[in-house]
Amino acid sequence: MWTFIHKWGSPKWFYVMSAKLQPLFWMVSLLLIVTGTVWGLAFAPADYQQGDSFRIIYVHVPAAFLAQSIFVSMALASLVFVVWKIKVADMAAKVMAPLGAVMTFVALFSGAVWGVPTWGTWWMWDARLTSMLILLFLFLGVIALRGAFASRDSGSKAASVLAMVGVINIPIIKYSVDWWFTLHQPATFTLTSRPAMPTEMWLPLLVMVLGFYCFFIALTLMRTRNEILRREINKRWVMDLFQEAR
Repeated sequence: MWTFIHKWGSPKWFYVMSAKLQPLFWMVSLLLIVTGTVWGLAFAPADYQQGDSFRIIYVHVPAAFLAQSIFVSMALASLVFVVWKIKVADMAAKVMAPLGAVMTFVALFSGAVWGVPTWGTWWMWDARLTSMLILLFLFLGVIALRGAFASRDSGSKAASVLAMVGVINIPIIKYSVDWWFTLHQPATFTLTSRPAMPTEMWLPLLVMVLGFYCFFIALTLMRTRNEILRREINKRWVMDLFQEAR
């Protein structure tokens, strides 16, 4: 098992194997997102209180889930890079950050749009909203740190440290609705209880969440492969692969 995991730390192995997995995740993500979108927008019943405005949940919740998961994944990859000096982990952490920032912004923006008919305001300094805004700043900070140093290694180490320290914000986001008084609703999904939503409403949401995660995996594989080529372009194995492709 450890041998298999260690193989993914090889730029060549990652580049070759990800080429085989990438199309699968692109196809699955497309299928799930299209299915979830049509199901949620056209066939799921309207909410008895919010009417059709609740349907923004099919973008808001998957984006919020994914944003937090990306930061945790980025922090783990940063830990692997700092402790074991595995270059592919640093490449993966680098390419995750922009998508994480985008997903956090989508979650914040869609939540603000949803807040108008629900709370009567675009924004308030609610515990959940504030901690999500901090998450966006953490993503932007990680991205900025990588370009703030003349040495790529120094930038990678600084960004890795920020990612590992910043991961403490994730449980704050998750439990903010339990620890403080907040207008934000509790978690939509939990591992210990059935969703309060009717089945015909939360099933398309689950499909959308899975579709977003598959999209994240596919995009990360693709962008990490590009980063490998950028850093390893002068290595012999890269030249050999291009020769074989001709």
